[in-house]
Amino acid sequence: MVIRTSFIILLSFISQSSIAQQVKSTANFYTIRLKPHQDLKVELMKFAEAHKLKAAFVATCVGSLEQLNLRYANQSASIKQSGHFEILSLVGTFNDASSHFHLSVADSIGKTIGGHLLEANLIYTTAEIVIGELPEVEFGREVDSTYGYQELYVKPKKKN
Repeated sequence: MVIRTSFIILLSFISQSSIAQQVKSTANFYTIRLKPHQDLKVELMKFAEAHKLKAAFVATCVGSLEQLNLRYANQSASIKQSGHFEILSLVGTFNDASSHFHLSVADSIGKTIGGHLLEANLIYTTAEIVIGELPEVEFGREVDSTYGYQELYVKPKKKN
């Protein structure tokens, strides 16, 4: 089941020239639930593709994983673990073509681990997720010359 609500969001970011820029948009919210053994990232991207989302974000997520696959900051290799993990936080921006998510979880003894969300993070019992969509905005990724990574850019959506 998908539940949808709306309100206004104001996105602010600082350009490399340090001039504040703002893109104003309303927001629509979708509530989804993932089931056991589904892949968290794959399902988020499928949802974005199915709904043709051009600017989306994770508003909240709670649930659990049976398999964890993360990449730590500035590392090329991932860490993969099996077990039972409580989802403490999932944040990120995405559209129907790209994404940037961070995930924090706690293991069965309460140890917290987090990093970049990769594919192969499998749901254990559930994942209850609220996704925000900004219908007047488009997200994209372009190389930022500072470090050479693909970084978010935000622009007003073109009117049809």
